[in-house]
Amino acid sequence: MSRGLLIILEGPDGSGKTTQINLLEKYLKEKGHEVLKTREPGGTAISEKIREIILDNKNTEMCGMCEALLYAASRAQITSQVLKPALDQGKMVICDRFVYSSIVYQGVGRGLGQERIKYINEAAIDGLEPDLTIMLTIPYEEGLKRKYKQRELDRLENSGTDFHKKVFEGYLEISRKYDKIKVVDANRDMEEIHGDIVKLVEQLIKTQQK
Repeated sequence: MSRGLLIILEGPDGSGKTTQINLLEKYLKEKGHEVLKTREPGGTAISEKIREIILDNKNTEMCGMCEALLYAASRAQITSQVLKPALDQGKMVICDRFVYSSIVYQGVGRGLGQERIKYINEAAIDGLEPDLTIMLTIPYEEGLKRKYKQRELDRLENSGTDFHKKVFEGYLEISRKYDKIKVVDANRDMEEIHGDIVKLVEQLIKTQQK
């Protein structure tokens, strides 16, 4: 495989992305692949600082457009500094969230409009497209229950039930709208979910090797 593969895991808060990303990373490494695991916003020193600003509970005055542009700025940095170089080196890149998150959280949740957010991010990703986007679905009520049990909530997680309901509905909408998104039911046993994700990734690898 001359070029690597970019695999994105998407889903609402509490859908279990982190657990599944760790399981997928372990699986791919055991198969002999060189794997890079990263996240959004974050993944670089600059992007991690932007993440701190976005998620800081003190920043209650942040408007939706400021939030959207900060996400795009973080995304531009990780695309240029991490994602493209890693893919050029033939690595399997697993990223926690990408553009679809902004389309849902800012486009739908903040009411900025899906097409507007897509337009803002076109410059940020500079033509980069994921090879596979897996969306973990879970009722937003269940996802929030999981988050409440885990730790103190950040600014986005503290945005209220109505916001998270909009995000959940937004994910359902884009999963129907974009056929590139592969949906996996995340309201099941951890190993069952992992098995479905592995099947999708193996299908992708076989397709690329033909």
